[in-house]
Amino acid sequence: MKRLLALLIVAFFMLPTYVGAAEEYDEYIVQFKGNAANGLLNAFGIEEDQVIHEFDLLPVYQLELTDDQADALLGHPQVKALEDNAEVQKLGQVPYGVTRVQGVTAQNAGFNGNGIRVAVLDTGIDRSHPDLQANVRGGYSVFTDVANRDPYFDGDGHGTHVAGTVAAARNGVGVIGVAPNASLYAVKVLNNNGSGSLAGIAQGIEWSVNNNMNVINMSLGSSQGSSILQAYTDLAYQRGILVVAAAGNSGNAAGNTDTVNFPARYSSAMAVAATDQNNRRGSFSSTGPTVEISAPGVGVLSTLPGNRYGSLNGTSMAAPHVAGVAAQVWQAKPNLSNVQLRQLLNSTATPLGSSFQYGSGLVQSANAINR
Repeated sequence: MKRLLALLIVAFFMLPTYVGAAEEYDEYIVQFKGNAANGLLNAFGIEEDQVIHEFDLLPVYQLELTDDQADALLGHPQVKALEDNAEVQKLGQVPYGVTRVQGVTAQNAGFNGNGIRVAVLDTGIDRSHPDLQANVRGGYSVFTDVANRDPYFDGDGHGTHVAGTVAAARNGVGVIGVAPNASLYAVKVLNNNGSGSLAGIAQGIEWSVNNNMNVINMSLGSSQGSSILQAYTDLAYQRGILVVAAAGNSGNAAGNTDTVNFPARYSSAMAVAATDQNNRRGSFSSTGPTVEISAPGVGVLSTLPGNRYGSLNGTSMAAPHVAGVAAQVWQAKPNLSNVQLRQLLNSTATPLGSSFQYGSGLVQSANAINR
């Protein structure tokens, strides 16, 4: 049984079904109302080994349930939400536009992101890369299996590429990130194949809140929403974190469809569209009324695992430009709240055209710092 259409990012995979001696189990994430959880778990015969994870900040559980248990909980008045622990994957590939977003201008003025903590919720970060090793200050993995439990092993490369755009060191070799002194945190919510789950993303957001991150970058998404993912995205924003998310790669050439993915679609996140070297929209970049701002996302050069470099395309690459600019501006204006910072980034962006395609326009670091 599946309660929601599963999350789609680039591709869709269902989580495995767990088969016991006589019953089948599926994974769900369940949000209860108040403190009713323990009593209901007991009342519906949910055993301890069916509880995969208990969240701290909201009454949310990741559970393995039979169809009967899921049906019973779904109809109970003390259950706020019951959703499939659907699969989530990276949004795609690529651009490099540190100069285009005035990152170098801001660096030359002394604003390198010092003291700003950026959580990269992704496939991990290869912290042995010479352009990243000085800036990766910590990490966390939502996975427990041997292959994926190390947040500093990135078998896919996506997270390492995103991290380099945010904060590759200005060390005279390789590439330079937008905020080359920002503190990076590798929060591995996608596995080495680039996929994860709703519960994993929620855990990554919760870790970011508990560990006092300033900025969360989520270069991932889904065509389907989740009330629990929204609750955690909202919670992070309410706790003072700037949440930056890739708008998605589901746009058409005309740019006339509403295709912004989740969590970027939520009002608590900045939905970032992708532009090319000529400030034109990438044809793949999702469009819609919730697009908030734009950044380079076509042909972006950045770091890859194994001391390598490469160019990728996608709103996944655009989002970390905004995260890096946010780190620079927040260093320059540390008294701003996340809400004020967000407003400043939007009001100082360079307009590029229709807000349906570009939001407020191309993010501009020096403009925001000098406002």
